[in-house]
Amino acid sequence: MRTTFPTSVSAAAMTAAAQDYTQRGWTVAETANGLCLIADEAVAGIEVAGELAAEVRRFLRANNLSGPVIEIPGAERREIHLVTGVAKAEMALEALRSAGAVVHTDGAGIPLPPTQLSAGSASWGVAPGEARWVPPVVAIGAAVRAALTNRRAQLTSVAC
Repeated sequence: MRTTFPTSVSAAAMTAAAQDYTQRGWTVAETANGLCLIADEAVAGIEVAGELAAEVRRFLRANNLSGPVIEIPGAERREIHLVTGVAKAEMALEALRSAGAVVHTDGAGIPLPPTQLSAGSASWGVAPGEARWVPPVVAIGAAVRAALTNRRAQLTSVAC
């Protein structure tokens, strides 16, 4: 049974997006609102929010580590960084969770653009075609660690 999509996204555009995602080797499911990436061993997602999201994006860009990033609409900035290598990175995943990141693995659904959400549509901050790779989860872990270290340094510095 084919699902119907909001009129703002044509069925042809949705089909083209689904084909592009599956050609990348991603497991994709249709939902009532669009498309979901099903997180698995090949690709998963790390969600960061607020100022941390902005700091992580800057770190990744500055170090040429950027991969696909999904922007989630809402009052607070939220981004989901697509990553690889989660099967061998349990310590990195635990560190990310401790830092406040949401880890999408093991069959979790991640909204893929142009999926409609309650506050608007998911969109690409960095589209897969613009990214040179899907980075390993440890790259996102390094970005989060650097952002948190930078925050602590700013809190402890004393200006004269």
